[in-house]
Amino acid sequence: MERNDSLVLNMPLGAHLEELRARVIRAVLGLVPIFVISLLFGERLLQFLIRPALHALREAGQPDNLQGLGPLDTFGAYMKVSLIVAAVVGSPWLLYQLWKFVSPGLHMHERRFVYFLLPLSALLTMAGVVFLYLVILPMMLNWLVTFGTGVGQSRPDTQPLPPGVTLAHVPVLAADPTSPQVGDEWVNSTLHSRRVCIAILPDGKPDVLSATLHRDATIIQQFSIASYIGLLFTLTLAFAAAFQAPVVVLLLGWVGIINQKFLKKYRRYAIFTCGVVAALITPGDPASMIMMWIPLFLLYELGGVLLRIFPARRVAGPRPADDGAGEG
Repeated sequence: MERNDSLVLNMPLGAHLEELRARVIRAVLGLVPIFVISLLFGERLLQFLIRPALHALREAGQPDNLQGLGPLDTFGAYMKVSLIVAAVVGSPWLLYQLWKFVSPGLHMHERRFVYFLLPLSALLTMAGVVFLYLVILPMMLNWLVTFGTGVGQSRPDTQPLPPGVTLAHVPVLAADPTSPQVGDEWVNSTLHSRRVCIAILPDGKPDVLSATLHRDATIIQQFSIASYIGLLFTLTLAFAAAFQAPVVVLLLGWVGIINQKFLKKYRRYAIFTCGVVAALITPGDPASMIMMWIPLFLLYELGGVLLRIFPARRVAGPRPADDGAGEG
């Protein structure tokens, strides 16, 4: 059924605001069941997201655990992860409600641009998040942990044992023993912890306490869960935005601000700009800067390729005399 778009365009301001309010309510209500489901898997999601940090700490010989410095730190991180996952998973529903609000005021050829850009933007956002988690985040965390532990590091003095003194021997194991007895003590080299069995629980399982071990360092790397999750999602937003470079190039090309000659002429400036952006959204180590600079420049070049393949006239298609929005 065709809509009277001219009637939509001539709606009073109050009617537009009422339509906007209805769309916002529908968008929020649509996220509620997704948020509830994400709460059920919130612990697994949190464990998945902190895995790169734990790995970087473990590789550097530091305590491979995160700290909750306040009563609400862990719960707040749990809720933040669930909310963000709900927003990401429910983003198609949010975009659909936004589209239903703005589409009546667009001509048919204008809608074709949106049909092209929305999937492209979603794909680039996903690529940016995956690239951050799999490539940049581990590299960045490894560098930060190594840098932190290396500041002012010094070796303790050594000397021969005094006569008659012997050192205690604690077995070093790659995993906890299957059935330790009360009082047994060992070092778990995988967890970097010294562990002792203090009791046998009614279900037959050992009750084990542990003390975290770490390599000598002036600054012990111990991240708080709140600061780590905050950093992770700040980087996620930055990478999602940075990976929209092809969309920006397409939009500027479609409105006539830039063209292929412009992109070729100012390529050297684009290389410099990509380097600056890479330095801003990475911690500053050369490896992660280069690993970020290369994709950014490739995305810039991808924008030029897409602009060549999909010029504005091709995306818009033929424009009939009256293609939808009507006259006011």
